[in-house]
Amino acid sequence: MAPPAKIRALLPPTQAEATSTKIADLEARGLIAPEAAAGLEAVAARYAVAVTPTMLGLIDREDPQDPIRAQFIPQTLELVQTPQESADPIDDAAFSPLPGLVHRYEDRVLLKVVSACPVYCRFCFRREMVGPGGEALVGDHLDQALEYIRARPQIFEVILTGGDPFMVSPRRARDLTQALAAIAHVKVLRWHTRVPVVAPERVREDFVQALRAEGVATWVAIHANHPREFTPAAQEAIGRMREAGISLVSQSVLLRGVNDRLDVLQELMRGFVALGVKPYYLHHPDLAPGTGHFRLPIAKGQELMRGLRRTLTGLAQPTYVLDVPGGAFKAPLDLPYVQESAAGLQLLDGTGHWHDYKG
Repeated sequence: MAPPAKIRALLPPTQAEATSTKIADLEARGLIAPEAAAGLEAVAARYAVAVTPTMLGLIDREDPQDPIRAQFIPQTLELVQTPQESADPIDDAAFSPLPGLVHRYEDRVLLKVVSACPVYCRFCFRREMVGPGGEALVGDHLDQALEYIRARPQIFEVILTGGDPFMVSPRRARDLTQALAAIAHVKVLRWHTRVPVVAPERVREDFVQALRAEGVATWVAIHANHPREFTPAAQEAIGRMREAGISLVSQSVLLRGVNDRLDVLQELMRGFVALGVKPYYLHHPDLAPGTGHFRLPIAKGQELMRGLRRTLTGLAQPTYVLDVPGGAFKAPLDLPYVQESAAGLQLLDGTGHWHDYKG
């Protein structure tokens, strides 16, 4: 007899388990009701589906509101698109002078290394562009991207994303790292990834070493949205990078039904800090198609951030941000903590009270 769901969540994935990529497989695992399967095939036909063994093991089958389930198991709500939603909600295309390269800010560029991910988040802002079989940044396209970076000395930082760039082999990761490190004005490489929490077995020592090179500082931005994602295997993977001298920051998305409670966000941010990961961004969800059921009012996000300011150490504070539609900039959404008054300035404390300041 299989162990109960709450016990299975504590067990590591076995070698026999595989990533689920089909509605029928999720149905067979008891994660989709038989009567819902046919309707969800239309979702899978439009948006990629993949759930790793690690994440499958974390889902409580007895809880239809389980926060891990909400992130990865398709819903028919994904077929509901509002007028303001867009296939390219932050307008990557307008800032892409070459395939696979985005140059939105003067001192940094983004390279979309691969289109594949180990899991496909149901709230993904690039959900119309990622999936199996998509193009990778290789060959002439990679050569052109590297030449573009070489020709622009203002480019200080290169952000590697996708898809998920940790899906590449150690050899390819090393080649990318070495090629970028050889460009004298590039001083920072930043890898954005979900892999350390959703497929931690991929973060082997050879891969970690492939991320480092003389002359550049390597940073890894780790995406996690719920404290249960910090499994023992994820903790080991994160520790392997930290011990190699790689700087670690976090990215999370504020999601209805996943982490929209103060206690959950507190545990998530403390979890990052305890693992040596500095909380960086808490994203308000972008206006990607079929993701409206995840979005909260910005005022709710601001309320949660006030709670974090009141209860957590400064080390555990992320910046609550929204990528402005059209790709103009990333806007901080925290309420202002300083305002002018008749007496000079007033400062807002964590309990919502204003204090006069004369300096």
